[in-house]
Amino acid sequence: MRKARTSSPSRARRQTRAARTGQPARPPAPGEGKRGEDGHLAYLLRQAQAAARLSLDRALVSTGLTHPQFVVLTMLKAYPGLSGADCARVALLTPQTVNVIINNLERDRAIQRSPHPVHGRILQWTLTAHGRALLAKARRQASALERRLGAGLGERDLATIRRWLARVAAEFHPD
Repeated sequence: MRKARTSSPSRARRQTRAARTGQPARPPAPGEGKRGEDGHLAYLLRQAQAAARLSLDRALVSTGLTHPQFVVLTMLKAYPGLSGADCARVALLTPQTVNVIINNLERDRAIQRSPHPVHGRILQWTLTAHGRALLAKARRQASALERRLGAGLGERDLATIRRWLARVAAEFHPD
């Protein structure tokens, strides 16, 4: 019979304590067991994304922006003149969510609308000076997280990870 493997002494202590008290064992901490290197890629990707998102949410508190607002501002800076629908697609948000975000950002004078030059019913969105300043402040917070994510990795490793993530996104994209 194979001996059960534990990934850390703390995990072993929790299992032993649970066995003594008759309580069920607690799930492993992130990075341990199936939540670590033994885990499924899709789960590990989701777990990493959730941890990064929570860290970014916390970092953005001082800017007054939510994570989805930050994403919308980032996409509008990268692709000025996006419609709400196009913004939703590139920001990976629902059109309804983007509509609420756009209304709030417009109210706060962070973005402005203009009619599409050919299709007048389509509104295009661009950052205002206030929006660019707000995004710059938020970007400083996000950059700190980016540095933390890449800590200990060389440029070659980062390039490999970026290439892999981009390939996964392209390959599994529903369109």
